[in-house]
This record gives sequence, C-alpha cells and structure tokens, in this order.
Amino acid sequence: MTTQQIAQALSDRFGDKIIASFPNDKHPRVHVNAADWREIAEFMLREPSLKFDWLANHSGVDYVADEQFCVVHDLWSFDHRHSFAVKVYGPRDNPIFPSVANLWPAADWHEREAYDMFGIIFEGNRDLRRIYMPPEYTSFPLRKDFSLPDDAARSPGGGYRHMEQTHVPSNTPSTVRRLPGSRQLPSVK
Repeated sequence: MTTQQIAQALSDRFGDKIIASFPNDKHPRVHVNAADWREIAEFMLREPSLKFDWLANHSGVDYVADEQFCVVHDLWSFDHRHSFAVKVYGPRDNPIFPSVANLWPAADWHEREAYDMFGIIFEGNRDLRRIYMPPEYTSFPLRKDFSLPDDAARSPGGGYRHMEQTHVPSNTPSTVRRLPGSRQLPSVK
C-alpha cells in the first residue's frame, strides 16, 4: 500500500479520531489523541492489508507551548514492506497514554524511557519504572521546562558530581621517563 492508501484506510475506519493526516510528507503520518490510540494501534497491527508488525521507533516530544506531550510511533510491515507513523497527543498536565507494549514488545523499553525522561505514564505497561535516572530522582530531564540548577541541588549528588571536580595529581614526578626497551616516537620537525 502507498502512504496515501494507508492514511485513507485509517480515515475510513476511524473518521474524526484521525486529527490530521500527512501521507505525502517526508515522514508520512497521522495524528491522534491518546484516548483513541489503543484502538487504532490494534487495527494497524491486525488489519491484514496493513499488518504493521514492527515498532521501529517510539519517542516522546514535549510541545510545552501547546501544553501537550506527543509520542511518535514509527511502524513497519515486514510482509507488505511499507512504513507509516502515528503521532499520539495528550495533555502535559495529565500525561496518561495507553501502553502498546503487549502489541509491539519493543515498546516496553521505549515507554519506560519516555516515562523516565518526560514523565509520560503508559497505562498498562507491566514494568513502568526509571531506566536511566535513579529511582528517587524527582524530575524529568527532557521536559522543556526542566531546570538543571534547581534540579541538581535536589539530586543524589547534591548538585556536585565527583567527575566534575578538577583533580591535581599527587606524588607525580615532574618529568616522564621512558622505560628501557620502550618505543621512541619519531620527532616532528
């Protein structure tokens, strides 16, 4: 199927649940609300003419100006050799999206990453916990309103990481000696 046919099949089946459609874009896609995503995802996986059996990518986006989060799902069909994307939108103040980890197993880790970095909650994910940040961390680093100075003061390191310290070597000779038999580097003129 062409991207136009995929977009048309989704529009025919779901009507007003498809907020916007961009089949001719460089990134062919449709836009949907979080409340409608699960039904659309099941259709895209199980409909024989679509059969999107692989989740190639899943990422969060913070549209702070619009007070929305977006989760982008890039899908691929091995049988039909076509790809298509779905952008799923939900409010920033209540970021609850349906999980699709039981449809596409790769979504499990992607949903955990979006939870860890944005605070997006994926209802139905069996193991929604942080994967990068420590469990006691209280913020979400990829949100556009994330403030590092304030947040770093509350972090486990207290805003001061040992790797950021400058260290002056101690007990180090002022000259470097070559051991007998070590290879001499050619001199540059």
